[in-house]
Amino acid sequence: MIDIESSPVLNDKMISQMLLEIMTDDQKDELIETYECDFSIDDRDNDARFRVNAFFHNRGYGAVFRRLENTIPTLDQFGAPRILKEVQAKKGGLILVTGPTGSGKSSTLAALVNEINHKEDSHILTIEDPVEFVHTSQRSLVNQREVKRDTKSFNAALKSALREDPDCILVGEMRDLETIRLALEAAETGHLVLGTLHTMSAIKTVDRVISVFPPAEQELVRNMLAESLQIVISQRLLKRKGGGRVAAYEVLISNTGIRNMIKENKLSQIYTALQTGTAKGMATMEQSIENLLKAGTITPEEAAKYIVVR
Repeated sequence: MIDIESSPVLNDKMISQMLLEIMTDDQKDELIETYECDFSIDDRDNDARFRVNAFFHNRGYGAVFRRLENTIPTLDQFGAPRILKEVQAKKGGLILVTGPTGSGKSSTLAALVNEINHKEDSHILTIEDPVEFVHTSQRSLVNQREVKRDTKSFNAALKSALREDPDCILVGEMRDLETIRLALEAAETGHLVLGTLHTMSAIKTVDRVISVFPPAEQELVRNMLAESLQIVISQRLLKRKGGGRVAAYEVLISNTGIRNMIKENKLSQIYTALQTGTAKGMATMEQSIENLLKAGTITPEEAAKYIVVR
């Protein structure tokens, strides 16, 4: 928190007036209905963008403004798995980036979109809530849609996306059954779909996608997921020795064995496949953290917080 001495103290009336002036009608409706709302705003005069969380509290309206980075990160900047540099938009399939809140998922996805944007002639469509990184079209055409500003919902935007001829679709959050279903269908029909889930490991990610569906549909979903899944990246941010943070990644890369495990509902076997698949670019979270420890990037105390004794 930083005091701004040159500005007057904002009272409740001033805060509510300021918020309502910068919100769309859909955003206002969501705030009233759910008592909170996320969105982004541009301050073009100062070349700044902010992610806003508006909410109600015991005195009325409140909000937190977080300044967003203007510079889009690259995969090399934070040591992302090398398999992501080999992704081709026109091959299609599903890539999931997962982890807890604050683990850098948005940055990884932005870097991946940036990689495709600079390397391929493709149409990239992003659906986000809110838009955090603004991409300028390079070799690719990039269109970005913000939920509650440019579209009603993830579902509505995904349904529309299939008529907009994209090669790559980024789904900011796969929150519910219908969004996951539409993402699977898009991946199955030749689109590259990039999505996020708040799951903590590759196995839990696969299980989450399947278990959100009713039991009667799960066999079909297992087959759809097995055929469309390309990569699962599960990530966490750890304290770097000497200051800052560093990412650790669990990496699942689909192959014949992984596809069969998903189809046959033998998800517990995936962990062994990750352990033994290092030559192909796969890794468990424990292996990734141990590599950071061996390199002297993190302390033993920090590693011990995350390594699970099995």
